[in-house]
Amino acid sequence: MGAGCVKVTKYFLFLFNLLFFILGAVILGFGVWILADKNSFISVLQTSSSSLQVGAYVFIGVGAITIVMGFLGCIGAVNEVRCLLGLYFVFLLLILIAQVTVGVLFYFNADKLKKEMGNTVMDIIRNYTANATSSREEAWDYVQAQVKCCGWVSYYNWTENEELMGFTKTTYPCSCEKIKEEDNQLIVKKGFCEADNSTVSENNPEDWPVNTEGCMEKAQAWLQENFGILLGVCAGVAVIELLGLFLSICLCRYIHSEDYSKVPKY
Repeated sequence: MGAGCVKVTKYFLFLFNLLFFILGAVILGFGVWILADKNSFISVLQTSSSSLQVGAYVFIGVGAITIVMGFLGCIGAVNEVRCLLGLYFVFLLLILIAQVTVGVLFYFNADKLKKEMGNTVMDIIRNYTANATSSREEAWDYVQAQVKCCGWVSYYNWTENEELMGFTKTTYPCSCEKIKEEDNQLIVKKGFCEADNSTVSENNPEDWPVNTEGCMEKAQAWLQENFGILLGVCAGVAVIELLGLFLSICLCRYIHSEDYSKVPKY
């Protein structure tokens, strides 16, 4: 390998590692957000399966390793330290294997996760009260209001709530209320609302002024619309990682002996 090629390889590898350093910080922050978030769909997902919390800790771990890996790769590439480049190669290979493993596990457990999610949402709906004080009830209210959906499969899921169906007038979940596009809904409504000018003597869901589409359909529609983007991002990250592996091994092969005097002293 010529000196010019070595220099180009070094600085390309430095650039890749700078990107990995930033990516690691983003991944770590995402993991912390999953654990800290209490007012969105993520909060409901956490109650459906402990695997999401485990996933959050995995994100934090992978993010921290990616930051360290980016640092080692930058130092190793610029200063031509074979030991650091070797560590970088091992870390990057482990992350690539972990990503493939997580993807395979998610693919084969998608139906199980969907079923667990449905069971959790139905449990929230059945035990929902007019006060709606628990964190998961508030989270589900937020989801229904922001996504403009009602129930899991459809708004009829709410007929399984005994307290709601016990009302003699037209009463419905407030967060399911159909809001006009021009209305700016800054505050999420909670609990149960009574329909205006309700004169009937029973609570018939057909009379509810709510969004009729279930949240499951909305979630599936979002995934289908953005599947190409998600797949493209994953493929792009994988290609960059493979390039990083290739460049690091090429630079390692060029460096025949260690010169630790090149390593910065702190």
